[in-house]
Amino acid sequence: MRLILTNSLDPYYNLACEEYYLRDTEDDVFMHWQNRPTVVIGRNQNLYDEVDLSYTEKEGIEVVRRITGGGAVYHDLGNVNYSFITSREKAAVLDFDYFTRPIRDTLLSLGIEAVLSGRNDLVVSAPDGSFLKFSGNAETATDRRILSHGTLLFDSDLGVLSKALKPDPEKLKKRAIQSVRSRVTNLKPLVSDQKMETPEFFSFLIRAIESRYGIAREAALEAETIRGYEKRNREENYIAGRKKTYDRMFRKRFESGLVVLLYDLRDGCVSGARIEGDYFGELDTEALAGLLNGTPEKDLPGAVRLIPVERYIAGVSGEMFASILCTEA
Repeated sequence: MRLILTNSLDPYYNLACEEYYLRDTEDDVFMHWQNRPTVVIGRNQNLYDEVDLSYTEKEGIEVVRRITGGGAVYHDLGNVNYSFITSREKAAVLDFDYFTRPIRDTLLSLGIEAVLSGRNDLVVSAPDGSFLKFSGNAETATDRRILSHGTLLFDSDLGVLSKALKPDPEKLKKRAIQSVRSRVTNLKPLVSDQKMETPEFFSFLIRAIESRYGIAREAALEAETIRGYEKRNREENYIAGRKKTYDRMFRKRFESGLVVLLYDLRDGCVSGARIEGDYFGELDTEALAGLLNGTPEKDLPGAVRLIPVERYIAGVSGEMFASILCTEA
């Protein structure tokens, strides 16, 4: 295990470092890092649906896209990020219990009992018996390795968070809450040491990982590959993604996340298919969308039932995916 500190607040560079240690090394890595004010959207999300771009532009908030699935999150200097990278031989894909265990154990030593809730959130109990989220986690995998990472809201500006993000109203309704602001919390008020500020919290996390694994912190490498990933991360086309309209748009929220299927029609057949959402999956859904292209629209339900969709969208079978075709948006 290696403990990597990027020593940078640049979100494009920090996400590039993660990708480098996932794709281009064989080491187990635990990485701690922070970003200046930034909205980070999931690999498969539509930027225009998730972010209030007029607000982020006005406030000088960066917007970047990560390589993991899941939903949009807000980073600032009151938030600390962690990344856990290991081989498939040591962990299972989407095993958030395993990947968040070091963080939960560390928080317990600060008097905070964190609970893994739903598919990928860390929460704490509120006085009224409800649970408030302080960490969103996301994951991706290659054929050999897994990257799991998450946020830790310690003293973040939750007002800015709520203005920058545009949560799915259907998701809020399902959870019986009025806004994203009402379901998140900072950890600072819960820490037994009330004098602890974010830098001290960051240092505490680093020392805990050093002690847990018997390792020493080190700076990220100055690798040319990292700069290549960083350059791509800065490209507008990579960040923005879809803005065009499609002939067909189907949308459905499953237990495992939102799935949106879009495609055009050409001579009655599917063309230019695209799949978006905040879901997780082992395989890239670009490949799944490619399997749909050229299929006569009338045959589409039967065709998707024959595809192992759950490998592309966790928790969604071919039969379940076919049901999305009854929910045109």
